[in-house]
Amino acid sequence: MAWVYLGIAGLLEIAWAYALKQSEGLSKPVEATIAIVAMIASFSVLALAMKSLPLGTAYTIWTGIGAIGAFLIGVMVLGEAATPLRIGSAALILAGIIGLKLASN
Repeated sequence: MAWVYLGIAGLLEIAWAYALKQSEGLSKPVEATIAIVAMIASFSVLALAMKSLPLGTAYTIWTGIGAIGAFLIGVMVLGEAATPLRIGSAALILAGIIGLKLASN
């Protein structure tokens, strides 16, 4: 169940990052509120996952999910550049996430 919690926490991290971008510096109340609520929810669910997962594994995977998700939303939704170096860097993050999951038996 801890891995499910970690996945949910990662998805919530993506949600708050996108809402924070859309809030334009917290100047839009609805988007700012969504960002703050998603942040609190993400931290709370991460805390549940960390009850049984190692700190380094849980935190690194959580931030990695957020980083990859924010990168994908940036490229696919916000029209940010998808250069070979950015894609390769994101792939390295993904490889790290997969490696940590495989190493955490």
